Amino acid sequence: MIQTAVPPSEIERAIRNIPDFPKAGIQFKDITPVLADARLFSGAIDLLTEGFEPGMVDAVVGIDARGFIFAAAAAVKLQAGFVPIRKKGKLPYQTHEQEYELEYGTATVAVHIDALKAGSRVLLIDDLLATGGTAAAAAVLVKKLGAQILQISFLIELEFLGGRKKLAGYPVRSVVTY
Repeated sequence: MIQTAVPPSEIERAIRNIPDFPKAGIQFKDITPVLADARLFSGAIDLLTEGFEPGMVDAVVGIDARGFIFAAAAAVKLQAGFVPIRKKGKLPYQTHEQEYELEYGTATVAVHIDALKAGSRVLLIDDLLATGGTAAAAAVLVKKLGAQILQISFLIELEFLGGRKKLAGYPVRSVVTY
C-alpha cells in the first residue's frame, strides 16, 4: 500500500498547546496526539528524515528523552544504528559529558565513549528546538567522537527563542515552527 505524504500543517494541527505547564507562563507543546496516530507519526518520521535514504546515515542520534522516540523510528527507517544522548548519570558505561547553560543553572548530557566510530555519518534528532543548549551540547558530543553531523532535525522549533543560532554551521530542519 502506498502511503500519502503528511504535510507539516497536519502535524501542527495535531500538536496540543497546554498553557501553564509545567509552570505558569509556559506554553507546552504536547506531541502525544502525533505519536498516537500511526499515519501522523509515520509522516513525522518521513519529514524528519527527508532527503535521506538507507545507506546514507550510519547512526541516528536521539536526545533524551522524547528525541529517542523519533530517532529510534528514524534509525529503523534508514537502516542505521540508534545512539542515545542522555542526561548525566543515566548511561551505564564510560561516557563523554558536555555541560550546557539553562535559564537558571547548568545541565549535562552524556554519550558512551564508543557509541560512534570516527567518520560516522550522523543524523541528530530531537523533538523540540527551544534555546538550543541541549542540541548544541549533543552536537559537541558527536564531534568529540569524531563523527560527522549531516543534519539536525526537530519536530518543533520555537523560533522566537533563537535556538538555531547555537547550531550555526549545521544544517537544521524543523517540521513545525512556532
